[in-house]
Amino acid sequence: MSGLVAQLVRRKPVTAISAETGADTGHGELARTIGVFQLSMIGIGATVGTGIFFVLSQAVPLAGPAVIWSFVIAGVVAGLTALCYAELASAAPAAGSSYSYAYATMGELVAMVVAACLLLEYGVSAAAVAVGWSEYLNQLLHNVFGFQIPAVLSNAPEGGGWVNLPAVVLVALCGFLLVRGTKESARANAIMVLIKLAVLALFVVLGLKGWDTDNFAHFAPFGVAGVTSAAGVIFFSYIGLDAVSTAGEEVRNPRRTMPMAILIALAVVTALYLCVAVVAIAAQPSAKFDGQEAGLAAILQQVTGASWPGTLLAAGAVVSIFSVTLVVMYGQTRILFAMGRDGLIPERFHKVNPRTVTPVQNTVIVTVAVGLLAGLLPINFLSEMTSVGTLVAFLVVSIGVIILRSTAPDLPRGFKVPGYPVVPVLSILGCIWIIFSLRAITIVAFVGWVAVALLWYFAYGLKHSRLNQQLTQPGIGGHS
Repeated sequence: MSGLVAQLVRRKPVTAISAETGADTGHGELARTIGVFQLSMIGIGATVGTGIFFVLSQAVPLAGPAVIWSFVIAGVVAGLTALCYAELASAAPAAGSSYSYAYATMGELVAMVVAACLLLEYGVSAAAVAVGWSEYLNQLLHNVFGFQIPAVLSNAPEGGGWVNLPAVVLVALCGFLLVRGTKESARANAIMVLIKLAVLALFVVLGLKGWDTDNFAHFAPFGVAGVTSAAGVIFFSYIGLDAVSTAGEEVRNPRRTMPMAILIALAVVTALYLCVAVVAIAAQPSAKFDGQEAGLAAILQQVTGASWPGTLLAAGAVVSIFSVTLVVMYGQTRILFAMGRDGLIPERFHKVNPRTVTPVQNTVIVTVAVGLLAGLLPINFLSEMTSVGTLVAFLVVSIGVIILRSTAPDLPRGFKVPGYPVVPVLSILGCIWIIFSLRAITIVAFVGWVAVALLWYFAYGLKHSRLNQQLTQPGIGGHS
């Protein structure tokens, strides 16, 4: 029994993570081609779009105009966690993100649970974003050409359709770009992010014309419970902070670049979310948000009385959400890459194509899986499932900072959490608070997913783990 326990809590030394990723030498399995600007764009690209372009139609009905406070709560908790991410990313810049951090601080079993959260977080998030993309694509097609993709080909079965074909096509395009190479993907993403920032700035400027203070009346019709519930739905839009850390093995000077990019992405995203949310609430009664497709475009058309602003915003959303899907799928493949290297899943996920220096087989598998989810499931279920996965991953990162400060106080860190230990403790409490505000069915579904992941671990990962043969060697069994 003691031998099994030792296996479950065995930790992967931080020094081993740094060595195999080339954090200090600059030579790892993946090419280091990403700088501060492109990495910041990855964080912004994975975040802006999911929370603004369509989650308002899910969150406003839960909280009313007080959804503004929901954005503030989600932003504060994400900000506290971002500081924790910045420290761990500077100490152990690996492709596995919080999975790798958990492996180094809390052991293999917890790392597997975190991996399950991340696979849910990234795979389901990419699908949710792709579903929203089809709404804006239809809005754009209607405004420009006067027609839309038939409902049977642009809705999931639950929405009365056969398959969400535009969502499937988007996922396929992202998969193709990721196979071509990381440098090309990062460059394309940066361009798309700049376009989306310009379009959202336009929304804020034009949306102010429709400002109506009366829309803030009955500010919190559903009370604190509604505000926190909406914060839980919104939280999945902060996935971009985690996406930055998945690029740890492809970033130049990662100990400096990683924390800088995380903090830049957090500042830009939070400020933009609040501006757009306030303007949207002021321009339209909260009752109109419920079930509203392509919401921001519809608001602009209503405010200006012209179709061109809505058309422009719909076009920006099409570009924007493309970049979100691209980056989130990128993060998913890199987490699977790290797990394959550790032996917890088959080696094919770790195999790198020598020509493109990307995990091609891994990327194809992710593309097929995400495409199926996007084509067949509705967006409201997908967004809540993503939130709980994100929250648990963030929770583990905050705990990991505390553990690593104790077990490896002298470890080189390019950034340290200010106000330690208050900040990580507040982050932990904030994550737990939002988790318990989610619907019971979401929690039950999440527990079921984690149970499946644990079954996989005991059936496959426990035996095939790279640390399995090293358990009895000095310095490996539980020390970082």
